[in-house]
Amino acid sequence: MLASNQKTVLVIDFGGQYAHLITRRIREIGVYSELNVWNDVSEVKLSQKNLGALILSGGPSSVYDEGAPTLSKNLLDSLIAKKIPILGICYGHQLLAYLYGGKVEPSTSREYGKVKLKVSDRSDLLKGLGKEELVWMSHGDQVVSLPSGFERIASTEICPNAAYRSKKNGIYSVQFHPEVRHTIHGMMILRNFILNICKLSPTWNPLNFIEATVQKVKTQVNGGRVVMGVSGGVDSTVAAELIHKAIGDNLHCIFVDTGLLRQNETDQVKETFTKQLKFENFYFVDASELFLSKLKGIDDAEKKRQVIGSTFIEVFESKAKELKDKFGEFEFLGQGTIYPDRIESAQASKASSRIKSHHNVVLPEWIHLKLVEPIKDLYKDEVRVVAEKIGIPDEITWRQPFPGPGLAVRCPGEVTMEKLEMLRGADAIVREEIKNAGLEKKLWQAFAAILPVKTVGVMGDHRTYQYAVAIRAVESEDAMTANFSKLPWDLLERMALRIVDEVKGVNRVLYDVTDKPPATIELE
Repeated sequence: MLASNQKTVLVIDFGGQYAHLITRRIREIGVYSELNVWNDVSEVKLSQKNLGALILSGGPSSVYDEGAPTLSKNLLDSLIAKKIPILGICYGHQLLAYLYGGKVEPSTSREYGKVKLKVSDRSDLLKGLGKEELVWMSHGDQVVSLPSGFERIASTEICPNAAYRSKKNGIYSVQFHPEVRHTIHGMMILRNFILNICKLSPTWNPLNFIEATVQKVKTQVNGGRVVMGVSGGVDSTVAAELIHKAIGDNLHCIFVDTGLLRQNETDQVKETFTKQLKFENFYFVDASELFLSKLKGIDDAEKKRQVIGSTFIEVFESKAKELKDKFGEFEFLGQGTIYPDRIESAQASKASSRIKSHHNVVLPEWIHLKLVEPIKDLYKDEVRVVAEKIGIPDEITWRQPFPGPGLAVRCPGEVTMEKLEMLRGADAIVREEIKNAGLEKKLWQAFAAILPVKTVGVMGDHRTYQYAVAIRAVESEDAMTANFSKLPWDLLERMALRIVDEVKGVNRVLYDVTDKPPATIELE
């Protein structure tokens, strides 16, 4: 919840993979930022926000294509008239030039990756930078001529207008991506824009919203009852605890064991909620056999997600109806939705590629309940800050992200009990060795996945034909991009030896050295 005088930086999403990252970087600076899809922006909507700046993000389209994502020039003119600064990035850079009379054309040579930027003006947006800087480019089009009244402030060997500005209009723009760490001084550029050009105060802190959120939930629920599904992850646990602080035993939490959880996870979640957080109404449902039967014969990744999602709703609905018969009607549904969940569940444009479906935001038809989503405006790292403040146990706060469909997405092909048992054993070894090496907080995720292939091996004097396991370990700030972790060789060797020795049915261990992009973090 924002203070009444706190400004918002609005980032416009044109379908680019880094749109969320821009929003995150602005919050890191200490200014509240939100993401909005391009086709859901209007003067009326903007007038309802205490707007401090507008940022136009990247995207995969070309500005001159028919039906390309765009904004109304009248809308931009209205912001300029109110002296609200505008920053363009990548596609946004091209769009601003295009809308104000510049020329955008396909580049004869596409720039992708680290590029040397030649800085010609270091007075405002690029203040503090050297004459040459390494920046991250990803574009096929470029601005070949600027609109009247605009001036170049940086270029590359291929891109003549890699950065420009119009001081009169308060427009600043860069072709490269300052939000990614590969742009060495990208945060300096964003700080120059947010703090110096926009003159916004760095007053945003996720801790500011705890007390206000508890009061908001109390007011919203107003003596009613809330039913909520919890997984034991940090998001649902923090959301549940905030609701619990607000309404006490009027919150009823349902934990469904899908049979797709990690080793010992079920017992740990039950103990956390009942003994450590002392929830009065916590209900455990063992539906592992049902989920496994529904997944039989299915090997398509998206179909597996859909089956798991629909089966979860089926089990949750059954338990919720049982509780309704006992306690009376539920008026509200609690959810641990975080900010990326609700933005990613609505595609920014037809050009945005759906990587995988989400089933934690879109409600089934039978649920006619009002949503209670106390952390819907927070990112994962902000949720963890709140978790520490409100006393969530460390093993939950710092638990690595775990996908809603569970181990099914780490088991390409058909999910079987045999594969799940092997996977649980291998995954437990990976996580134990990572913890023993003191790398838990350095890594975003580290886990094992079982591959849908068998390979030849030799154990003792016998030929084997068994499954291969892949170890995946990545470093990231928010999962929008990720680099594979260069784990020590002795650690990898120890994990591989233990997996082959201790996990029956596995004779080969591989290490995944692919970044995101081009890969995703999970295998499915």
